[in-house]
Amino acid sequence: MNLEWLKPAVVLGSVLYAVIGVVVLWASFVIIDKLTPYKLWEEIVEHKNVALGIVVAGMFIAIGQIVAAAIHG
Repeated sequence: MNLEWLKPAVVLGSVLYAVIGVVVLWASFVIIDKLTPYKLWEEIVEHKNVALGIVVAGMFIAIGQIVAAAIHG
């Protein structure tokens, strides 16, 4: 049974890449929020704009795939 994935260096690397991925995803949301003429979070949460929520979800999926591909190499 190969337990190489339990080594501290592997676990730390995985946690570090996960944190980097979340930070990049959050930063991209903030940048896109600044580029749009209205506040994305306010439109989605307070005004219940479902269409904008779907667009933002698609954006998160796309950026998540880009970050995952960049990390995976």
